[in-house]
Amino acid sequence: MDWKEFVYHTTNEAIEPVSNVLNNEGANGVVIVDPHVLTREKRAFYGELYALNEDMFPKEGVFIKAYFVANDQWETKKKSLVQKIRLLAQHEIDLGLDDVFVHDVKEEDWENEWKKYFKSLPITDTLTIVPSWEDYTKKNENEQIISIDPGMAFGTGTHPTTVLSMQAMEKTITPGDIILDVGSGSGVLSIGAVLLGAEHVYAYDLDEVAVHSTKMNRDINNFQHKITVKQNDLLKNVSQTADIIVSNILADILLLLIDDAWDNLKDGGLFITSGIIQSKERIVCDAMEKKGFTILEKNEQNNWISFIAKKN
Repeated sequence: MDWKEFVYHTTNEAIEPVSNVLNNEGANGVVIVDPHVLTREKRAFYGELYALNEDMFPKEGVFIKAYFVANDQWETKKKSLVQKIRLLAQHEIDLGLDDVFVHDVKEEDWENEWKKYFKSLPITDTLTIVPSWEDYTKKNENEQIISIDPGMAFGTGTHPTTVLSMQAMEKTITPGDIILDVGSGSGVLSIGAVLLGAEHVYAYDLDEVAVHSTKMNRDINNFQHKITVKQNDLLKNVSQTADIIVSNILADILLLLIDDAWDNLKDGGLFITSGIIQSKERIVCDAMEKKGFTILEKNEQNNWISFIAKKN
């Protein structure tokens, strides 16, 4: 069986919504080709990415690659993909160059095609994300490894919104904390929370592909007893209380979560939010403060914003 590699040239802001469209349309794997990983790796002096050819990366924005079966319905599928992606502009999402490319990929090559872009990467002072297929040696005794195979779910853990979330958790999690991870994706934040000392993590995602991926990565890291994974629409009908709620989702969806996050947090609990583009910062901040949250800290990376807020 041969495959079609669908490549969309867009902005960092559009990564998550475009990836969601591609996954919902049946993509067999989504790859983010982001030139920022080259800069981050050089700053970290770890070396794993130096061998990558910079010509594979866009000069601006990102490439989002998705893989589909090459069959008689491909042209119809391609047209549908482009139409649904461009509809995102109606939600004030900057699609950037909005270029589309398609390449043919042979059966023997497609599974490993995207893996060459995913290398081990330190994302906090103590946590390093490592592909499950890579033979990796710790750089020091304090380094902790998150082993990830993202599969069909969005999220290798190296996107700025995930990094911001993980860095916020590293600052705030204390041993024994109960964590709710809302919009778990590939499960990287849930795994990181356990490594940072959480007693138990409850991971929720509406997408069944993401639920499967979170369970798979939980099991790869042997945290079956520490992470409970459920398919759920945000925190609707969830009664579990938490010390910290972390949610790396788009701002428009985050606004729908604020009320339930307040109800599920213990008094004094923390709400870590990410996935917020600059144009949505004020809207999210105002909605959280109106509910009663106090914004303790704001962090930013590559035009993405994360808040640490407290339930008073």
